[in-house]
Amino acid sequence: MRLFETITDLGQGERALRRRRYGVIETARGRLIGVHLRPWPKRVSHFEARWLGGRFHRLSGDDRCFVYYNQPLGHSRFLALTYAVSGSGCTLATLHAAAGALDAVARIKQSDAALCHVTSGRISDRLLARFGWSPHCLSSRGRHFIKRY
Repeated sequence: MRLFETITDLGQGERALRRRRYGVIETARGRLIGVHLRPWPKRVSHFEARWLGGRFHRLSGDDRCFVYYNQPLGHSRFLALTYAVSGSGCTLATLHAAAGALDAVARIKQSDAALCHVTSGRISDRLLARFGWSPHCLSSRGRHFIKRY
């Protein structure tokens, strides 16, 4: 098994996607570029989410989106959407492609749900609802969402 692997066809890469816990979904111009499988999970700090993510968004005018997901150890029926970053030129079609790819990965992994903690004010609750996400852990601090499959 290679440490890093890229899947460009989800149908042909089902076995690898089912086996590997950590990945990055890359979409551009409204289509899937690939799912880059990683040997370790994406850990995100508030510094990275606020400063580096915002900097990437401002400086990159590309129609591109990266979505990092983890399948936590001990919780194999769930996916955690840990980080998403896009260029300032990212279109709704590219976001739809990323959301569709995340749903496909969840289906392949037979996940019950995906979870995320939204820190960006640019992502509205209405947009998340449009993509099938609903509020979760309302008693917890922050904006937590779940998408049940």
